[in-house]
Amino acid sequence: MVVSATASDAPPYDVNDRAFLGHPKGLAYLAFTEAWERFSFYGMQALLVLYMINLLFLPGHIENIVFFNSFRHLFGNVSGQALASEIFGTYTALVYLTPILGGFIADRMLGKRRTVILGAVTMALGHFLMAFESSFLFALLALVIGSGLLKGNISSQVSALYKPGDLRRADAFQIFYLGINAGVILAPLVVGTLGEKVGWHWGFGAAGVGMLVGLVIYLSGQKYLPREHFKPRLRKDPTKKSKKFTAQERLALVSLLILIPVLAVAIIPNNQIFNAYLVWANDRFDLVFFGTRLPTTWLITLDSVVSVSFLAIVALFYRWYGKHWKEPDELTKIIIGSVFSFLGMMCLFIAAMTPAGDKIGLFWPVMFHVINSIAFAHILPVSLALFARLAPKAINATVIGLYFLAFFFGNMMVGWIGSFYETMSTTNFWLLHAGFAVGTGIVFILFKITVFKRLAPT
Repeated sequence: MVVSATASDAPPYDVNDRAFLGHPKGLAYLAFTEAWERFSFYGMQALLVLYMINLLFLPGHIENIVFFNSFRHLFGNVSGQALASEIFGTYTALVYLTPILGGFIADRMLGKRRTVILGAVTMALGHFLMAFESSFLFALLALVIGSGLLKGNISSQVSALYKPGDLRRADAFQIFYLGINAGVILAPLVVGTLGEKVGWHWGFGAAGVGMLVGLVIYLSGQKYLPREHFKPRLRKDPTKKSKKFTAQERLALVSLLILIPVLAVAIIPNNQIFNAYLVWANDRFDLVFFGTRLPTTWLITLDSVVSVSFLAIVALFYRWYGKHWKEPDELTKIIIGSVFSFLGMMCLFIAAMTPAGDKIGLFWPVMFHVINSIAFAHILPVSLALFARLAPKAINATVIGLYFLAFFFGNMMVGWIGSFYETMSTTNFWLLHAGFAVGTGIVFILFKITVFKRLAPT
């Protein structure tokens, strides 16, 4: 396969533009658009389970949801918190599946710009539909489709701002992800506070407004973004024959495919933060400060701040470590992350041992957020780097796309496992999550001592 280039691919902007922190102006528009999109998405995600449990699924409200009686049968004979947990897991899982469709639509039909605009409008519509109980299922559908149209396509436009040899590209993605994290941090403070303190629909409305702000920013920066054609980018080259994979490439491909479900299980402890963890925190944590009860969703902001901090701290630590000793390879870092993930779950286990009727102080939950952030600074970005390193070059992009299936399956399991919260003791619930960390850590160790040295010799 070869890339079919046309004159219309020529950028309409100055490729040497350094007006935004040494980068093209287009990066600013993309970063701020993504910041507001993440503000709306994570604001919605922080409220969703609490909204379902505390209002929507109560008598007098649940009857108002159109098509809900038929829809709930997809999850079997569950109700209340268990039903809310499974719906949450399905929703967040589909968000990681629909970008495949969004990429196809952009490449084959509409182009990235039009697809991003359509996605933003669809997401905003979904947030505003959340203001009405009757349209709850339509709102979730719009949000899943809209996120799929927008998520991957706006990220790919960042790379297109630079010439192939431009070394600023890596730094550009760091700036882009700072925009993402800014949205994640701000969302619970605004959307979560409005939803919990003023009214659920005020929170969802704020998320919709945030998405519209992002859309306006994106539209205003069109002249600074790459021009694109709307014809299929790839065509067969009749003069070239497909190369067969080497034995090592076949081994690498099979190994990475096996690791996808392992990673799916490994992310369950982290992603449960948005689900059963918030339900537990809402009921049991001592969130009263100076006579005022803080919104439960602020715990998501705490987690986001700590996570961003330790992403930087861990990266700086290994830069320092590498100057004095041999830096660990990707898989060793993932194994280290599994150990910290286990320790984080044990913090929640200790917190859950608080006698019934007593409020749980925040020491152990805060320790959980710190230790868990160290864990996933070793697992999430490093596992993506591992896949990029080992994937056969001929299908590198495809394999990286398959990597995100771990998040699809992981979030499906987060919803299913979260439904156990009502029927399982809280201590056993978090011990189960600690077991996920131990089990996946053992698999990573076995992978390292069996095939990893053959795939990535040092």
